[in-house]
Amino acid sequence: MSYYQPSRFQVLPPVVKNLLIINALFFLATIAFESAFRIDLTKILGLHYFAASDFKPYQFVSYMFMHGGFTHILFNMFALWMFGNNIENVWGGKRFLTYYMVTGIGAGIIYMVWIHFQMAPDLKLMEQFISSSNVVDLRELLSSHVFRIDSNAGSVWEQYQIFERNLQTISNNPDNTQALRQAVEFIQSYREYFMNQSVVVGASGAVFGILLAFGMMFPNAIIYIYFAFPLKAKYFVIIYGLFELFEGVMNRPGNNIAHFAHLGGMFFGYFLILYWRKKGELY
Repeated sequence: MSYYQPSRFQVLPPVVKNLLIINALFFLATIAFESAFRIDLTKILGLHYFAASDFKPYQFVSYMFMHGGFTHILFNMFALWMFGNNIENVWGGKRFLTYYMVTGIGAGIIYMVWIHFQMAPDLKLMEQFISSSNVVDLRELLSSHVFRIDSNAGSVWEQYQIFERNLQTISNNPDNTQALRQAVEFIQSYREYFMNQSVVVGASGAVFGILLAFGMMFPNAIIYIYFAFPLKAKYFVIIYGLFELFEGVMNRPGNNIAHFAHLGGMFFGYFLILYWRKKGELY
């Protein structure tokens, strides 16, 4: 494989530089808005499940510039600079930005598909109970769904406490229509709360797309794992991709990392690079 050598190498090319600045500004704005105005920008700009009331189409773009903490943005921006500067120097700013946006949006799409299949069974059971108001359907829902809700949930938490008392009442008297009606009302409110809890933020999908591009363009370049262990880029990308797939499939409880969004960035990046190569437009 031949490599294109740019006539002028920049340590911080313009698109990478501006992406670093924009991400930093969004991160600072998130802190400032929460502190000064009690406005949660993650709720507004993070990518929500498409059926949730908080979902907006623009979130497919805005979520890429939001981050969940200092460590999150630090590692993403370091990887963007470390791998992105080489790619932008080869491709130029326009193609690099196109690739970044396509992989980031693609990661959001893959995440949306994955989260839909994760949530669909629970949502179906909720809808089934809401429409039937049947004790059998309620028991089926309770046997399958884990209510991840605490005192920070606001009014839904208070409704949940009433719901638990109604469950006790229904357990003692399954024909108690008032307790069943109140249980239905809670599940209607909780269903919306449940859908709005699935929010993804971060540039990780686009960053993983950039990592894939680096591995495809510079397969024999050496990457030092933890700055100590040398590994060729092509093997690093393969191992990391398999790790993300394994973690995504395992779906460990308490794991808040959107592994399939990372894979989505790599997936869209791979086929975009193949498309550009086929058209002879990559270099």
